[in-house]
Amino acid sequence: MPSPDTYRSVRVIISGGGTGGHIFPALSIAHAIKQIEPAAELLFVGAEGKMEMEKVPAAGYNIVGLPIAGIRRELTLANLKFPLLLVKSLARARSVIKDFRPDVAVGVGGYASGPLLLMASMQGIPYLIQEQNSYPGITNKVLSKKAQKICVAYENLDRYFPADKIIFTGNPVREDVKHTEGKKSDAANFFELDPNKPVVLVTGGSQGARSINKAVLAGLSELRANGIQLIWQTGKFFYAEAKKAVDELKDPSLKVFEFLSRMDLAYALCDLVIGRAGASTVSELCIVRKPAILVPLPTAAEDHQTKNCEALVKRNAGVLVKDSDAAGQLIAKAIQLVKDPERCKLLAANIAPLARPDAAMEIAQHVLSLRANRK
Repeated sequence: MPSPDTYRSVRVIISGGGTGGHIFPALSIAHAIKQIEPAAELLFVGAEGKMEMEKVPAAGYNIVGLPIAGIRRELTLANLKFPLLLVKSLARARSVIKDFRPDVAVGVGGYASGPLLLMASMQGIPYLIQEQNSYPGITNKVLSKKAQKICVAYENLDRYFPADKIIFTGNPVREDVKHTEGKKSDAANFFELDPNKPVVLVTGGSQGARSINKAVLAGLSELRANGIQLIWQTGKFFYAEAKKAVDELKDPSLKVFEFLSRMDLAYALCDLVIGRAGASTVSELCIVRKPAILVPLPTAAEDHQTKNCEALVKRNAGVLVKDSDAAGQLIAKAIQLVKDPERCKLLAANIAPLARPDAAMEIAQHVLSLRANRK
């Protein structure tokens, strides 16, 4: 007699988060799974207190939090709590898996991926890793040994992962940024900017980027003097300071936001992007085909943002400014690029072939193909 599970819909558990760079790809994969199999049951597992606990429910999915946190590089008392948090997280992950009974697990990176995928492996549940960066972190290197499939966005990752498990899919991006063509007029109306004057989009990701924000704050007068309009996403920690400075200038060509809800329109209108070099940002730039100056976060694990950016620089598809040089170089380089349309065209042309617009759907198909591997 068939078991009760024989006729039920596929169940997928998706783990990871911590930043928008992990959450948005995870949500894209979830949406793609539901497109392929509308009856699929999905559950997210994240880290308590991180932004996924808000963003995932807002997107319509259930999420369970683990009490996990990362180990800080500097010596701190907080690191002493890590072993206890890990034990608690493993226990909770085991309980979640027992209750939800997933057919497949997915790890997108972030604190919660480790405990969840480790317990999934111990309970015979096949799992897939989605590695977003050109240089993987320690957690994914360890987890790769028992993963069934590893979806990557950069070449030459067989230096770190078993070559027979690697599938080159690219990184999933938010659905709206795939559709920026023909939106420039609407974008100009939305931001109340002149579509005939140059626009620089500044974004430090969902968390903001202090070095970039400080450089832009100091360079507002230079941008104005060169007739450059600004769309500036600061993140929540710098917003008040930036808003005060912009309000004092009373210049309608300078727009400041804590968070941009319409990135599609921001990309559609801008002539140049300034941002960090996280995997999601780089993948979105490939999709929207925009020239960019990238300022890698120097404290990123294994310095992976610098490696992400260098992969573009080697193809003459992006410009790198070190975080330590942002204050002295960033605005000057931005103005120089905006005034060099041929260089901007070349950067855009070279980044375009790296786009993988169907990454989420391809990864979803690989996820669903693993259901038969359930032990």
